[in-house]
Amino acid sequence: MPKLKTRKAVAKRIKFSKTGKMKRRRAYKSHILTKKTSKRKRRLRQSTLVNKDNKSFIRRLLPYG
Repeated sequence: MPKLKTRKAVAKRIKFSKTGKMKRRRAYKSHILTKKTSKRKRRLRQSTLVNKDNKSFIRRLLPYG
């Protein structure tokens, strides 16, 4: 059986925790930050876990993750 290829675009965006959970960055933190409140920007700095609906899809893109 040939080796499976990792989707590099996904590999750069998702990291795995020690327990195997998938971590990701939050969206909407790249530009047009002047109209966003400090509280909202502070919350966007923190990473979050991948939604359970997307886990099986991402697992297919990262076979060795």
